[in-house]
Amino acid sequence: MSGLTLEVGRILKPHGLAGEVVVALVTNRTERVEAGSVLHAGTRSLEVARSRPFSATGEGRFLVAFRGVESRDAAEALQGAVLCAEPIEDPGVMWIHELIGAEVLDLAGTRYGVVDAVEANPASDLLVLDNGTLIPLTFVVRQTQEQITIDPPAGLTDESFRR
Repeated sequence: MSGLTLEVGRILKPHGLAGEVVVALVTNRTERVEAGSVLHAGTRSLEVARSRPFSATGEGRFLVAFRGVESRDAAEALQGAVLCAEPIEDPGVMWIHELIGAEVLDLAGTRYGVVDAVEANPASDLLVLDNGTLIPLTFVVRQTQEQITIDPPAGLTDESFRR
């Protein structure tokens, strides 16, 4: 393990008698629960033996069987566990963990602030800056680990974009 792990889901409850669990993913990367994937629950590593979508409880839910978890008792012991995994290398994709702490500037070099969080929003996720400014991700034109460059429309810095 590289040291940096990201939360990818949570074990909600056991399912059946053979050790399967219901996992709610907090990522859209469903390969996290493909056979052979390794997830971490605290200090324990769990290898996915098999999984399948579980639509009975909502979108983003999967029935997952982990190697070595073969009884309901073993599955119950995992209930509530937060599942983490190493970041996926995918050039061109913005990852939340890479946005936090980055300085935000526009094309002219005007500083907007530092990213404190990323907030889900139906139209476009929002960068939440340390000064309360909200910036839609759709305005990001370049990103490095230290700096995000945006090309916002006129008026973005108005008070209407503050919380």
